[in-house]
Amino acid sequence: MSEKIVLLVEDNENDVILTERAFKKAGADYPLVVARDGVEALDFLFHRGSYAQRDSKLDPAIILLDLKLPLIDGFEVLRQIRAEKSTSHIPIVVLTSSLEETDQEKSRELGANKYYSKPIPFDKFVALIRQICSEWLSKNGHNE
Repeated sequence: MSEKIVLLVEDNENDVILTERAFKKAGADYPLVVARDGVEALDFLFHRGSYAQRDSKLDPAIILLDLKLPLIDGFEVLRQIRAEKSTSHIPIVVLTSSLEETDQEKSRELGANKYYSKPIPFDKFVALIRQICSEWLSKNGHNE
């Protein structure tokens, strides 16, 4: 198992299960940590609340971020991640149900590395997970 972890910020349990299945099917042996809302994601990243004692070795190598989240939406999560020196370097891939061009533009303006709309047929989602892992997590990827 890899030491690189993936932070999945997703409130929909079905999408969490689908993502876990896609990682397995893609042969992507990276542990997924799931944050179910924007507050939990930021607490995880900034070592706050129940994550205050979290091991820094578990900092994510990449964040898969939904935009439509409870408590704090994905745009604000993205803004806060990019505003902090300790997290600004982490690649962020937006995976959301929004097809709105304005959401894509705002995500890019706030610093998202990639933007993909859901739902995606499962076989294409597996291929996307392989691509993300190859681009951002493999030995030849950007985030070494």
